[in-house]
Amino acid sequence: MVRNAKARALRALLAKGDFILAPGVYDGISARVADRMGFPALYMTGYGATASMLGLPDAGLATYSDMVGRAEMICSVTDTPLIADADTGYGGLLNVQRTVRGYEAAGVAAIQIEDQETPKKCGHTPGRRVVPAEEMVLKIRVAVDARRDPDTMIVARTDARTAHGLDEALRRAKLYEEAGADIIFVESPESEAELERIGREVSKPLLANMVEFGKTPRVEVSRLRQWGFDLAIYPVLGLSVAAEATRLALQHLKEKGTSNDMKVPQYSGMHELMGFPEVWDFEKKWAQV
Repeated sequence: MVRNAKARALRALLAKGDFILAPGVYDGISARVADRMGFPALYMTGYGATASMLGLPDAGLATYSDMVGRAEMICSVTDTPLIADADTGYGGLLNVQRTVRGYEAAGVAAIQIEDQETPKKCGHTPGRRVVPAEEMVLKIRVAVDARRDPDTMIVARTDARTAHGLDEALRRAKLYEEAGADIIFVESPESEAELERIGREVSKPLLANMVEFGKTPRVEVSRLRQWGFDLAIYPVLGLSVAAEATRLALQHLKEKGTSNDMKVPQYSGMHELMGFPEVWDFEKKWAQV
């Protein structure tokens, strides 16, 4: 397999001690916008990918094929390393192996797998249930063994905090470290004190989920770094802003019967963003006289 330069770059940044701030991307437009911003990584959000593909909630409805296809598309139009949500690995141990290899082939730099039961649910919603820790440990070992590029990183997420408390979530985090996960993700801590404790007790690179409308307080990167975190994702920031901007624009259209004098800003460089200049140059070069 060809080595993934983006995975190597992401691993090198973490090894150097750089903090990874990763905005959520969910389709080609959000990926292209974020890719131009100079972030060290992007995060393919399962919430956003499911919403934009299916118009449905992140409740285990998107399949492996849905998600690996979306990851491949995002990687194909960006130069920034992609951390991608792979839910529970989409089944048993053979499914985990297939998921890791498929995401690698798509160009993903880091693959996130969680310890929820199937079908999974969004990480900040009620009713989530987790598999036994030993089952997730095996998934992590399979994921680590399955990767063909040693630079590909495995992100192990535990959803145990909400139903079983922080002590159990941290017990699992330590087991997942020992199983070989490269990055640890304790989902849904409920206070700054819990974030600080997670930072103290987890040794491997640590990811914080700064999601809008969630259970976890959103704090500045400087404090996350001080507490021992190495990455922060903002999975639905772009999605929620885009949805509200669309609502406001369409409300203006409905009320005024025109898009003139709209206060909602528009992306003036859409043609350039989507690559039309390259299309026009191609047509000029190859147009028949």
